[in-house]
Amino acid sequence: QVQLVEPGGGLVQAGGSLRLSCAASGRTFSSYVMGWFRQAPGNEREFVAIISWTGSNTSYTASVKGRFTISRHNAKNTVYLQMNSLKPEDTAVYYCAASARAYSDYAREYDYWGQGTQVTVSS
Repeated sequence: QVQLVEPGGGLVQAGGSLRLSCAASGRTFSSYVMGWFRQAPGNEREFVAIISWTGSNTSYTASVKGRFTISRHNAKNTVYLQMNSLKPEDTAVYYCAASARAYSDYAREYDYWGQGTQVTVSS
């Protein structure tokens, strides 16, 4: 069992930056692929970014590529999402998730989810 806790989030002006973090419980954090997803009101949950077990591989959805950076610190059981040049369309609830099964951008492949944190970007 893995518990994911996401402090952070908040309100930021367009063009600003924000860093999300997600802390995992347990001793096997390095055995999980970690992902970030987001859900805006009225929309389905969508993939944002993914990082492999060691952090050597990352992938992003097209709309955030070049602006967002996912990273992880396995000794601290933490994954991060650095968000720069934020746009109003980035406004959503952001979720971190852990997958023991696959390096995948499909939400159904993820076993554990954080509670979500609100990010609001004002224009």
